[in-house]
Amino acid sequence: MIHFFWPWLFLVLPLPYFFRILLPAQIQSEQAALKVPFLDDFSKEDSTVVSPPNRWVLWLAIIGWLLLIIASARPQWLGEPIEQAISGRDLMLAVDLSGSMNEEDFVINNQPVNRLLATKAMATDFIRRRVGDRIGLILFGTHAYLQTPLTFDRETVVKLLNESFIGITDDEPATSIGDAIGLAVKRLTQEDINSRVLILLTDGANTAGEVTPLKAAELAANEQLKIYTIGVGADEMLIRSLFGSRKINPSKDLDEKTLTAIAEKTGGRYFRARNTEALEQIYQILDELEPVEKDKQYFRPRKELYFYPLALALFLVAIICGYRVVSYD
Repeated sequence: MIHFFWPWLFLVLPLPYFFRILLPAQIQSEQAALKVPFLDDFSKEDSTVVSPPNRWVLWLAIIGWLLLIIASARPQWLGEPIEQAISGRDLMLAVDLSGSMNEEDFVINNQPVNRLLATKAMATDFIRRRVGDRIGLILFGTHAYLQTPLTFDRETVVKLLNESFIGITDDEPATSIGDAIGLAVKRLTQEDINSRVLILLTDGANTAGEVTPLKAAELAANEQLKIYTIGVGADEMLIRSLFGSRKINPSKDLDEKTLTAIAEKTGGRYFRARNTEALEQIYQILDELEPVEKDKQYFRPRKELYFYPLALALFLVAIICGYRVVSYD
């Protein structure tokens, strides 16, 4: 359907008619350039030839004025309503980029991969499923950085997550879990939103930063920020050497006690991801715990149409001006 954005401009449509009534009319006349010396001419003080207005020019002017008013009212074509799911939730994803995330104890397509690559693969599908959520991304190592502010553009978040690499935050092998939580609290509480969620993924313990993880969790709980923590890393890993094979625990530095306490303080949950399948299951559980769709809103696409009547009005004005120039010549 056609919609006028400024319909009140139609009130000025009769303006030329009021000017015609209120202002005195001016008769266009032109002085004769040559006088024939007849006797009757000497008895006249002045001789004028009056050119009556052409009716078709008047109609062109009326139509042009009407088209200008229509263009000024800004006509738009409104399309069919498009349903948009808005969850009303702000979701921040904090990913550990410390050196230990380079440990290759995950498998994707029968190929060993490091923890960061597995995290990217599983988190990508999770982010793309969060239609209606505003999503942000925090990367942390020795320091915590806001990589992506809260946005509905999920593809941008996915792209920046996949472009991240170990050491992008700093060169020191340290982990600042508390600072990552504190940064999430700062960013999420700036917005007036009912539901705030932080998903924190790490494979170690807090070894750097200015805020302890439990203190940051208290701040998050006061701001009603729910934190889900995920501990990444296998419990056993087979190492081969010249002296044979031996089993080690690549996740010996994982502080599960602190991660569990953080989740409990904020009303979230702690998950353990020992392999790729477990990590994928965790993201599916998070989809169930934090369902996407809450409210539905409708958007109607708009297409501007004002340039059509405006172009036609200018064309009619050009015709009128051309006629006036020719008639005077």
